[in-house]
Amino acid sequence: MSGPLLQPALRLAMAWLHTWMGLLFGWLLYFMFVTGTLGYVDTEIDRWMRPELPPASVPLRADEAARTGLAYLATHAAGARRWTISIPVDRNEPYLRVTWRGAPADPAPAGAAYLDPATGQAFAARQTGGGQALYQMHWMLHYLPIPVAEWIVGVATMCMLVAIVTGIVVHRRIFTDFFTFRPGKGQRSWLDAHNIASVVSLPYQLMITYSGLVFLMFSFMPLAAVGWYGPGAQGNQAFLEEVFPAPARMDAADRPVPMVALDSLLADARRRLAGAPVTQLEFDHPGDAAARITVVGDFAAGPLRAADLFTYDGASGALLSSRPRWSSGPKAFRDLVLGLHEGLFAGPALRALYLVAGLLGCAMVATGLVLWTAKRRQRAEQERARAHPGLRMVERLNVGTIVGLPVAMATCFWANRLLPTDLAGRGDWELHVLFIAWAALLLHAALRPAARGWLEQAWLAAAAFALLPVLNALTTARHLGVSLPQGDWALAGFDLAVLALGLAFAGLATRLARRRSVTRPQGPAASP
Repeated sequence: MSGPLLQPALRLAMAWLHTWMGLLFGWLLYFMFVTGTLGYVDTEIDRWMRPELPPASVPLRADEAARTGLAYLATHAAGARRWTISIPVDRNEPYLRVTWRGAPADPAPAGAAYLDPATGQAFAARQTGGGQALYQMHWMLHYLPIPVAEWIVGVATMCMLVAIVTGIVVHRRIFTDFFTFRPGKGQRSWLDAHNIASVVSLPYQLMITYSGLVFLMFSFMPLAAVGWYGPGAQGNQAFLEEVFPAPARMDAADRPVPMVALDSLLADARRRLAGAPVTQLEFDHPGDAAARITVVGDFAAGPLRAADLFTYDGASGALLSSRPRWSSGPKAFRDLVLGLHEGLFAGPALRALYLVAGLLGCAMVATGLVLWTAKRRQRAEQERARAHPGLRMVERLNVGTIVGLPVAMATCFWANRLLPTDLAGRGDWELHVLFIAWAALLLHAALRPAARGWLEQAWLAAAAFALLPVLNALTTARHLGVSLPQGDWALAGFDLAVLALGLAFAGLATRLARRRSVTRPQGPAASP
């Protein structure tokens, strides 16, 4: 085939691939983008979902935090085989937190507590999965076994990468499309919106998609390790120990020995960290002759997703092993890519850009799904033909996912305030409520004409989000009238953000109602 004929054929093939890769995985990708984008404000969501916690004060001195945490653990988790003290240094870990894990046969094998650094007492905060649980759903898919979820997410991410690359090939006027938006033009408007959302956030989309695949590289390419280390669990363990060498740990000696004073140990660690903060202390077999204390540096010191680790003998304080954050070029490249994906290092301005880019990713997927139905609905109306069952199914899935998923996530926040604080498995039930609500909204979308479904769920979304600050005021003492004057921006920011979301959905519903009253289509409309 000659060159002039090859180019149109190539673009046609790329357009077909772009369309179907986006459609087949579009709803899953939308779910991943929405829940993944929450990760950039997971700490703020955590704060709202635990209103009993006071405003955070960071950073906290490592030696003071260590003494407070150690005293609490010695009293409340004396028999545990592992203690962890997380030291607040920035927004990623804003509270002094301790966790412990015992033997599987222990009555309380694991636990966690947020501590008041002044008194050493645990805050009586409600049990909740918080923002981390919502964020982790974008790759764990919540109810699925992790290996299954990783493969599903990995395949969807690969298809997303294919859709992005083919979209670049298809759009000949990619920079012109950046400045073009024609409102009120139906299908043309949806295409313009899709192009703008895609082009504006293109560097982010490429980075977040490729880095997502790097996260799953060990699941997707296991034979790369098998060729060098051999098959089976033994070969896999040898590979992981070389790439991620473990600290010098050993089994318990079952011989009590007092632990070394932490002040001298932390002073040595700070000297080796060259001024970087200590973010975590890990105790293996505390109070035992085989005790080990691992000092962890700062994972969020820069885009390199790694930290220096120093492991000391828990009895003598002697340094036993160290693992630098930079060990090789290939590992550093992987750590850099993963660090860019998570954005833990980002300051307020860069974090805001991450958040905007994530929301544009949600809009890119959503507009692509609506555009698919708008094209085919227009074609069916022009041919005066009945819409294909597949088209009607996609229309309903769009309603129940693009609007239904945000509504379902709002119900999770409602559940956080309304479920009894002493309910067993309370954090799990918050997420159960989310998925029950989402299933109900998908059913509602399936039973209603598409245009009515968009309108009704848009109004529901407006109410679900806009009334959250009211619910917060009725159920806690940490409402906007308190949080704003006190400068508690984590709580106030959440309330203001959901109020803005509610107003945005109310604006969408008003526009849909106005359009419906003007046009009154003969058949069920496919898109908002």
